[in-house]
Amino acid sequence: QVQLVESGGGLVEVGGSLRLSCATSGFRHDRYAVAWFRQAPGKEREAVACISGGTRNLHYGDTVRGRFTMSRDYAKNPVLLSMNDLDSEDTAIYFCAADPRAFDNISSYCRPYYFANWGQGTQVTVSS
Repeated sequence: QVQLVESGGGLVEVGGSLRLSCATSGFRHDRYAVAWFRQAPGKEREAVACISGGTRNLHYGDTVRGRFTMSRDYAKNPVLLSMNDLDSEDTAIYFCAADPRAFDNISSYCRPYYFANWGQGTQVTVSS
């Protein structure tokens, strides 16, 4: 059974940094694509970052590229999202997701629709 548990959210000031962690179990990392999505109040869920299974190709959403870094280590459990230079627009619930399709062409599949397994989310609030 696939399980995803996010942690590391909280309150941070504009310009600050946070690191989110997604503890995973129930699947092999080299066979699953993993992703971070976020949803702000009144907005649709959007892609933050996605990484393919075997090839570890990365794709970032346009609004976070250059500020956020996603990483995964097949030997270690957590999938990490390092967030720098945070802005109030980054305030949202952040979700970790995984799918048994590796999605080598990850840029085409980095959308909530393609991911079958989800964590409960962690709140990130950026105050000005």
